[in-house]
Amino acid sequence: MPQILALDRARFAGELRATARLALPLIAGQLSAVGMSAVDIALAGHFNAHTLAAVAVGANVWVLGLVCAIGVMMALSPSVAQLDGARRHGEIGPLFRQSLWLAAALSVLLWFGARHSAPLLHVLGVDPALLVDAQAFLHALSWGAPGLCGYFAMRGLCEGSSWTRPTMLFGIFGLAVLVPLDWIFIYGRFGLPALGAQGSGIANAIALWLQLLAFAAYLKFGKRFRALDLFARIERPAWDAIGHLLWIGVPMAVTLLMEAGLFVVSALLISRLGTVAIDGHQIALNAASVTFMVPLGIALAVTVRVGNAAGRGDVQAVRWAGFAGIAMTLMTQAVSATLMLAIPHAIAHMYSGDPRVVALAAQLLILAGIFQFSDGIQVVSSGALRGLKDTRVPMLITAVAYWMIGMPIGAWLAFGAGHGAPGMWVGMIAGLTAAAALLFARWLAQVRGGGWQRFAVTVAPESSEAG
Repeated sequence: MPQILALDRARFAGELRATARLALPLIAGQLSAVGMSAVDIALAGHFNAHTLAAVAVGANVWVLGLVCAIGVMMALSPSVAQLDGARRHGEIGPLFRQSLWLAAALSVLLWFGARHSAPLLHVLGVDPALLVDAQAFLHALSWGAPGLCGYFAMRGLCEGSSWTRPTMLFGIFGLAVLVPLDWIFIYGRFGLPALGAQGSGIANAIALWLQLLAFAAYLKFGKRFRALDLFARIERPAWDAIGHLLWIGVPMAVTLLMEAGLFVVSALLISRLGTVAIDGHQIALNAASVTFMVPLGIALAVTVRVGNAAGRGDVQAVRWAGFAGIAMTLMTQAVSATLMLAIPHAIAHMYSGDPRVVALAAQLLILAGIFQFSDGIQVVSSGALRGLKDTRVPMLITAVAYWMIGMPIGAWLAFGAGHGAPGMWVGMIAGLTAAAALLFARWLAQVRGGGWQRFAVTVAPESSEAG
């Protein structure tokens, strides 16, 4: 028995190290994405308050389409991970090229949606004074849709192949090029006119294309993926492969939209409570978004580890990968929760000097500290299930947790019971806690019951490495 326990501890420690090696670059990449949003807000805000508001409105609308596109493209990572685990490397290149067709189609939809968002802006009750500039931002940014979708196809290939460093490198690259581009186009430098919100959209579109081109050059000329012949040919769309990606990806897109929608609608409801409520909410939400990048990076790594083990047909490794991710998340979330509970006022002071805003933000940060564990468990459980290509039931779980539990409770507490913004945040705690409990229960049921094996790609000795 001691020897068995020692082996179990050694295997668990090894799984933690492997997950951490994958997760750290992914966390850095996600933080770079948050940094790009922060750069937009900071430079637009220093230009003038009107531009900041227009960019903020446009960015919130863009996010709704963005999460849908990203959710669908996330199907590639577990698919590649399972093929890699099954040693069916000859199938990775063709699948990647089919994902590029899917990315092209999604980019058209995202482009069209961004350019025809006026009805949504009117429904949301956006200030008419902001409509023109918000639309100008979205029209300019829409041209970056192909860059965004293609970039996530390439990310999915690398992450599914257990090579996450490009996510970090090209995420930092995107942030580095956006800073001067925003400065040039928003403020009007080098003889160009000051374009304000439209300039921010142009800068982001160019940055997305530069990220895509740099990533494509890396895959084309780098040695790591040379054996896969990623760009050796261009096949016609294969509807079975694209359909399989959609079968996995569409539920993930809906899941992400459910979660993003919860926070967008919560922000719109809180906006009815006045400027102090809006500012306090944004401060607390921004701090929580930064800390969320850590469990999100772990979840992306867990998807790869679980998918790779599923491809090998290693049931025990599937379990170890999922539980190692949960354990790692509990450790990291303990740190973020401690900070939010211990020094909420200090964190709030980093964003604002208004005593009323700081007081409310600190109160909301305490609530954010409470949901750190729920938020971490739900995202990592979802990532582990994604590695098994189990996406439909998680979609239903998030719909119930966020929109049948979290939103009604939050809206009633905020407006019916008169608790304001904190009431809405209690609703978010309820929704995230329900999602965490149900998604973790689903994970336990899958690894104990083995139902996931029906959908897993497995080792096929008769398939050649050359495909």
